[in-house]
Amino acid sequence: MNNQQAQIRVGRINYSNVWPIFYYFPFSEFGSSVQFIEQVPSTLNRAMAAGEIDMGPISSFAYGENFDSYVLCPQLSVSAKNEVNSILLFHREPLETIKDGNFALTSASATSVNLCKIILQKFYGGNPTYTTAAPNLEEMMKDHDGALLIGDDAIRASWVDTGYRVTDLGQEWKKWTGTGMTFAVWAIREAVVRQYPELIERIRQAFVESKIKSLADPMAMVHDAQTKIGGTESYWLHYFGDLCYDFGSEQWEGLSLYYRYAWELGLLSKPVPLKLL
Repeated sequence: MNNQQAQIRVGRINYSNVWPIFYYFPFSEFGSSVQFIEQVPSTLNRAMAAGEIDMGPISSFAYGENFDSYVLCPQLSVSAKNEVNSILLFHREPLETIKDGNFALTSASATSVNLCKIILQKFYGGNPTYTTAAPNLEEMMKDHDGALLIGDDAIRASWVDTGYRVTDLGQEWKKWTGTGMTFAVWAIREAVVRQYPELIERIRQAFVESKIKSLADPMAMVHDAQTKIGGTESYWLHYFGDLCYDFGSEQWEGLSLYYRYAWELGLLSKPVPLKLL
């Protein structure tokens, strides 16, 4: 089969934090050679592992579980050098007080859930219990000490004065480690890279160009976010400006540390190397 007949199945997350990488992607240029499949991160992680999707953004933790099958795209990630603004732990009491408490964790993510566990167990020395819950803050907080929300659910909840304390997990990670945190990586199934190397490289380059164009002039994206999600222009300018979409040595350092801690806590079964395209 040649590249003209190939079809690469690309996973797509409809969270605003990945918008820049997709926003100016030239869909028409690739025609039927690229099929986009939209899912929440946890479902996308499973689809990639099952071979139902060939490339796309997956939770950093999902790469750690299946790195034998994947390679990573340089230049593409969803990272934060400090605050991430959309991965938020809501709680009534300080974390040091409730480190042994009961936490409701979103069902939509893997990286953030395990980052929360690393923070509570490794940094605060806690021994908490966890429940997986649908992302509804008030329901989650009825019988839990804390609730983790991600993506647009977290953003919307952060705009409401709930009276809860809010811990930004990107900022918390930075405080304890001094490094940024990579929440999603751009993974490709290794077998697909071997089969269609030229097409894969064209797609990867198109995503990189979309990222560069989106961040150079974010106003169209900002206004779309206001229309679809709400909030102010200044909020979204700050939001997209705080996120980092690169994947270079700085991101590799923080992500390698995350994998080391996850392995030490038994969240991952073995040490994780970064395999780059």
